[in-house]
Amino acid sequence: MPHDQSAPAPEKRLRSAEQKQADIRAQADAMGVDEAYISTLVDTFYERVQQNELLGPIFDEVVDGHWDQHLATMKSFWGSMALGLNTYEGRPMPKHMALKGLTPEHFATWLELFYKTLQDTAPSKAAEDYFIERAARIARGFQLNIFTYRPDAFDPEKRT
Repeated sequence: MPHDQSAPAPEKRLRSAEQKQADIRAQADAMGVDEAYISTLVDTFYERVQQNELLGPIFDEVVDGHWDQHLATMKSFWGSMALGLNTYEGRPMPKHMALKGLTPEHFATWLELFYKTLQDTAPSKAAEDYFIERAARIARGFQLNIFTYRPDAFDPEKRT
């Protein structure tokens, strides 16, 4: 069907960085999300990760006793994502690409623990949905990169 030349063009909404950040904070406020909640989410989630028999050993090896530093990094990450704080400057993909022996089961377990943590801690259903949607997107991206660009990362024949 041809484009209707008489219809007005949709108005583009251009926002400054400050306006975008204000919108993100307003959305977070509406969901009941603040820095205190992000701290609770991260602390609770990683307590569960450390106790998980599949994920715990991987994180213990990589974090190598520097849990305070890792938790601060994760709080910065989620604060930047959910509150627009712009404090996170890391590059997580290369670190995850370097891990040997990751399987889709690791990601499924990570998401399951994260979702359970959200169910137990989120201040609202909207916050729960917001965080799990982003976590699932992150997990999909990591898996796509790890298992597509490093096909040797998961070889069921080589599992011990």
